[in-house]
Amino acid sequence: MNPRLDINYEKLVHNTRILTKKAEQQGIVVAGVTKVFQGNPAVAQAYIDGGVQHLADSRISNLSKLTSLSVPKILLRIPMHSEIGDVVKYADISLNSELSTLKLLNEEAKIQAKIHGVIVMVDLGDLREGIFSDKEFNKTIMEIKELQFIDVKGIGVNLTCHGGVIPTEKNLSKLVAYGKRIEEILGHELEIYSGGNSSSVYLLDQKKLHPKINHLRLGEAFVLGTESAYGEKIPNTHQDIFQLVGEIVELKEKPSVPIGEIGMDAFGNTPSFEDRGIRKRAILAVGKQDFGSYDLFPVEEDITILGSSSDHLIIDVTNSKLNYRVGDEVRFNLRYGALLSLLTSPYVHKNIIKEL
Repeated sequence: MNPRLDINYEKLVHNTRILTKKAEQQGIVVAGVTKVFQGNPAVAQAYIDGGVQHLADSRISNLSKLTSLSVPKILLRIPMHSEIGDVVKYADISLNSELSTLKLLNEEAKIQAKIHGVIVMVDLGDLREGIFSDKEFNKTIMEIKELQFIDVKGIGVNLTCHGGVIPTEKNLSKLVAYGKRIEEILGHELEIYSGGNSSSVYLLDQKKLHPKINHLRLGEAFVLGTESAYGEKIPNTHQDIFQLVGEIVELKEKPSVPIGEIGMDAFGNTPSFEDRGIRKRAILAVGKQDFGSYDLFPVEEDITILGSSSDHLIIDVTNSKLNYRVGDEVRFNLRYGALLSLLTSPYVHKNIIKEL
């Protein structure tokens, strides 16, 4: 069934195992982030087979799909008030920065006869989620102390996702300082010092994470084999676990420049073209509705991507060493943005490949 995304299960297990073992050697527990594949339990199992100790997702609807997998579940996105019941039901731990939300979680946990774990998020400059001022931090922790059905498991930070701020020894030492303050106020040690996401992997590789950091939330590092601070490949990992497969629906020789006055395309852009004469062009039945405006990378180096519309991807196969025909398939490697779009597109078949 096309278009499809081929998912190599064994390669995903391999990437996960490489990173979880490296983390384990430094006393770090890893949560596998499942949001990119919509909490698909068959894919999440690869994380577990690779050694993760938590599963984490930004959407509670995805966590609800993972109930059959017996590892603790973490909700990554700050809970909405409208979903508090499901948060307590499906998440063992949630990331939090708002006192009003924590109070609602406490009330709901009492109703469900549970103790709900939380990781208090602080903002160290990336300006996404997290408590920013010392005054608010102290007030929040003092009031959490009175919430009987809330268990403060730890402290955490998110970096690079909004402001592009790189995790460093300096800013993560501030996280540790905040954690020590929580311990002083609550009177007990924290289980979790969550030092970020795949952008912290480069510090893991360099063994420069603060010794108190004992938890990371990894997704991109597993699925693409890259760290997200500098976009570098992680040694001994695969970068081709997920490949888009598109099918050729038209194959014709046409001019390389459109004929007529050029206006805006379907997305409000005015395109420009280089005149390269008559070229052999293939149209694939997959488009921006599936992968957005993110980059794709043909596995065959002799193919050039010319452009895309909502439902079509146009490529130049003039220099290809393969004799393509209508109905043939073309493969593409991906970066995170395209992967996220393709995995959440209902029009793209997900094909999990397991070695026998």
